[in-house]
Amino acid sequence: MPDHVRVERDGGVARVVVARADIGNASSPEMLGEIRDAFLALSEEAEVRAIVLAAEGKHFSVGADFAFLERLSGMPASEIKSTVYAQFQGAAKAIYRCPKPTLALVQGAAITVGCELALACDFRVAADTARFQESWTKLGIIPPLAGLFLLPRLIGLGRAMEMCLQGRPVLAEEALRIGLVGEVVAAGELAERGETLARDLAASAPLAYAAAKQGLQRGLESSMEAEWQANLSNQALLLGSEDHREGLAAVTGKRTPRFHGR
Repeated sequence: MPDHVRVERDGGVARVVVARADIGNASSPEMLGEIRDAFLALSEEAEVRAIVLAAEGKHFSVGADFAFLERLSGMPASEIKSTVYAQFQGAAKAIYRCPKPTLALVQGAAITVGCELALACDFRVAADTARFQESWTKLGIIPPLAGLFLLPRLIGLGRAMEMCLQGRPVLAEEALRIGLVGEVVAAGELAERGETLARDLAASAPLAYAAAKQGLQRGLESSMEAEWQANLSNQALLLGSEDHREGLAAVTGKRTPRFHGR
């Protein structure tokens, strides 16, 4: 993936790094297709236990590439649906549905597509330079990837309406205060903090993490009764796993568990 995205692996942590700092990591179908393919592939690699989404340069992403937006305005609706959003929504779906821990490291601007991809991750750590903005309606379009669904659940309907309907930017400290991000660190410390958190996440029990994550996501869309039934089945499977036995032995033995996803 030489053009837009670089994939790095180090132990159990993989990094999907957007590498178009020369254009502010502005999003195009090609870039989003590479992000989608990277997350889908890493989801299947047993040795990868956590995935970081990061970007080179000053900004996480300044939004969609304007040359692409000009092309988009002339495309028929059928082509937009079948090709463009297979890549744009495909990337968001691959991140959101990834069974492994996912972490976005956000510096500078995270506008429109950049904001939505960060939202699709399980966790977000922001540099003190970060700025999140869902300014889609200023272009006469809507947030199509994650924001309309996830933002009201993360930060409340009122603030989500300000972001999505007014396009109001949210800076790092406010993002922390309202729950949009979990941490804010100095820009120079972002990579180091991300590495530490990613390694902590990589030590999670893979089967339990995936089941709990899927349960949380399912709970956003289903009923309590459906969740009780689904969680009963999942818990029964987890109680018979090697990871559960290892976790129990580690707690009783007062040591760090060594999970293997079995």
